[in-house]
Amino acid sequence: MPEGLQTSLKAQEFADLVEFLVSRKQPANALTTHHGMPEVIPQLERSIELNPFLSKEFRLPPPPNEPARKKPKTGLIWFEQIPGFPQRFLVAHQAGVIWSIDKRAKDDGRRVFIDFSRETYSERGPNGLLGLTFHPKFRKNRKYYVKRQIFEAEKISTLLEERTTTADGMRDSGRTPRLLLKIAAVAEHHNGGCIQFGPDGFLYFGMGDSAPNFDPQGYGHDLGLLFGKMLRIDVDHQDDGLPYAIPADNPFRERPGARPEIWAYGFREPWRFSFDSATGELWVADLGQERGDELAIVHRGKNHGWNVYEGFELFSNGHRREGEVYTPPLFASRRRHGAAIMGGHVYHGDKGASFQGVYIFGDHRSKRIWGLTRDGASLKTIRQLGECPQSITAFAADEQGNLYVVGFEGMVYQLDFTGARFDGPVKAAEAPSAP
Repeated sequence: MPEGLQTSLKAQEFADLVEFLVSRKQPANALTTHHGMPEVIPQLERSIELNPFLSKEFRLPPPPNEPARKKPKTGLIWFEQIPGFPQRFLVAHQAGVIWSIDKRAKDDGRRVFIDFSRETYSERGPNGLLGLTFHPKFRKNRKYYVKRQIFEAEKISTLLEERTTTADGMRDSGRTPRLLLKIAAVAEHHNGGCIQFGPDGFLYFGMGDSAPNFDPQGYGHDLGLLFGKMLRIDVDHQDDGLPYAIPADNPFRERPGARPEIWAYGFREPWRFSFDSATGELWVADLGQERGDELAIVHRGKNHGWNVYEGFELFSNGHRREGEVYTPPLFASRRRHGAAIMGGHVYHGDKGASFQGVYIFGDHRSKRIWGLTRDGASLKTIRQLGECPQSITAFAADEQGNLYVVGFEGMVYQLDFTGARFDGPVKAAEAPSAP
């Protein structure tokens, strides 16, 4: 490839080029669709609407020691309703700043909820503040949890902290946080992003393989490590020597040499996940490397394949184990669809909407928003619902079932499904780009 070619290509042209180059490494039959995977995702004839939910974007001013950077710093990564307060939300920035907003007040009533940017590492890539969530009994105990990164002793470490808010829930209490987990990274990226409480009351913690590309050491399959895993812990109790307890039904609790926190394994970068509020199922979006990304419903003790499989494709035999059962994803994208899948939520808002029970998700780079349904473990229908004006970093659901999408450049949008139908007409399929 000529040097500097990528600088002359548009984003979609570059994605098409990557897709073509990857295809040269695969057998010809690998280019056929798998389990209903379409080459082109049909678009709804009438797209959903995205309405700005905030009065203005959230950005950080440039620090005094960086006069060369005139523009405020982008990096919005999370948004969530404060439980029990329908008009109050938290907005989180990658650098380590969280704001509270009150939609009843002028200009959103925004104020700094907590600023730990000086203690948070967010220099390059998907680092910094990665996720936050509230305790299921937040209304009583005012506990919330953050996943963020620090840099010390020449290493990046990922922290899971328990913190508390003030009585009104609008500010951090200022009390010393309780450290639950500290995981020293092996590489700079792939440290996961999301934390969520499941319907069982336990805290789930997505952790990437923390490895260079290709995961050459096979961390995703090593049960003695927390890398490349979905973890599950009990934050309300403590086992000997731990600041948390291991749930009794964690699958590897009694296996010698295995970390008992592991719930499932074989992930590369489980950046965003959520639980279906109706069924309790755990939907995980895992960022792939070359061929594309994948979406899976994750169950206890299952191996989701990385780095033996990427999506439905065989990736490497270097860490393949005889007799191992690998769980395929529900959906696998290709690079022409996007470059970083952002997991979303199963919609349970308006009971009369045709989107009821549809899983809504998107892509960071292409900004496309999709919806899909399934038939058991197989994809049934997938549609492109619209596009976000900004790069997508997360989806959120409030207590009424309304859905929101977070834009990296600083805006949050509320999804409006009223004018569209998931089962409605689609636009003529655009032909796949020629190599």
